[in-house]
Amino acid sequence: MVDRNRRIRNALWGLFIGDALAMPAHWYYKQENIRREFDGGVSGYADAPHPHPESFMVGMAYRPDVESANKLGRPYDILHEHARFYDTSYGSLDIELADRESEHGNAVPRAEDRYHYHHGLKAGENTLGAHLARVLMRSVAQAGRYEPDAFLKGFVEYLTTPNAKRDPYCEIYVRRWFENYSRGWPLHACAEEQRNVWSIGSHGGMIRPLMVSLLYSTGSEGPSGYQGLGFAIEHQNLTHRSENVAAALGAAVPLLHELIGGAEPADAIRRTIDSLRVPKVTGNRLFELYRSHGGPGGIPHDEMWRLHTELVDEPVDAQRFASACYTEHGLPLMLALARDNEAEFRATLLASVNLGGDNVHRTAVLGMLMGAAHDELPGELLDGLADASAIGEEIEVLIAAVP
Repeated sequence: MVDRNRRIRNALWGLFIGDALAMPAHWYYKQENIRREFDGGVSGYADAPHPHPESFMVGMAYRPDVESANKLGRPYDILHEHARFYDTSYGSLDIELADRESEHGNAVPRAEDRYHYHHGLKAGENTLGAHLARVLMRSVAQAGRYEPDAFLKGFVEYLTTPNAKRDPYCEIYVRRWFENYSRGWPLHACAEEQRNVWSIGSHGGMIRPLMVSLLYSTGSEGPSGYQGLGFAIEHQNLTHRSENVAAALGAAVPLLHELIGGAEPADAIRRTIDSLRVPKVTGNRLFELYRSHGGPGGIPHDEMWRLHTELVDEPVDAQRFASACYTEHGLPLMLALARDNEAEFRATLLASVNLGGDNVHRTAVLGMLMGAAHDELPGELLDGLADASAIGEEIEVLIAAVP
């Protein structure tokens, strides 16, 4: 008899383990840089190093409408002491962008000013994406159930409170959400659209919706992702209005619930892989186009739509996919890694970590899936999380809300 609560608990722990394991190597696209920086590759929790050779965090834009926000009484500063890294409408960027990174084509500062996206975080600490998952758990604890408005209130409060977060990195979906919020948009309508910003279709958009689905996981005859998928997509649209994220959840939510229900991992993963279609453009070709256009921002809108939505029926091979944030590449890549590592928890997560790219959010999602597939997780990975005690308490409150 499968202990479903144990599997749900392990799925949640897997999220935080995957996020913290991947943090130090986040957005390294060149795997040789990971091997050099981390003594052959990441094998456990580590500090965020400085400098990050490929970092293009410095100079990322965040331009809220300060005048409108002040009139409306809406807080807009989500960067706080980290605003020095960003091009904002309420501060100045003192670090010059003097070069272009050869792998992704984006503008970067000189080598010594290439600050890590998670600059200052120590081994076992979680990134902003995982902390927003904790905001969701605390909103469930406060309301006694999942309430979108309670989450959005906590989302705004957490991000606009000075010293609440140590992580400098704010994904583009967060920045665009608060730009719309500063203009007076309703909270439930502030999310940016993938059609306008392609990075909205990212792995980060899957994490909290998968968590929400766990609260609606029981059918009349046992585990079911049916209702959970509906609530997952509702939650997704609060922050990520993305066709590709919704499609990925359409495959990942049923898989998560199958694993929680005790399905044999290899069979469940194979069935899910067989249901997928993969991007027509390979990861290598996608990066070639990014470089030739001076970064993804240089590619015409219609061309970006084609690059990210044209799918084909071809085998799922881990070598085919980009390690970037896009779910049409990331979901089949996760499943290929799980398949190729026989769904072993540590090996699968470390394979994702050492591929680099958007490994933090990809490995958080993969951690949920692999956690759901196992009754026991490695004790040193649980104990090594920097805030394990508080996370454990929040997980137990969420478990109590599961029917």
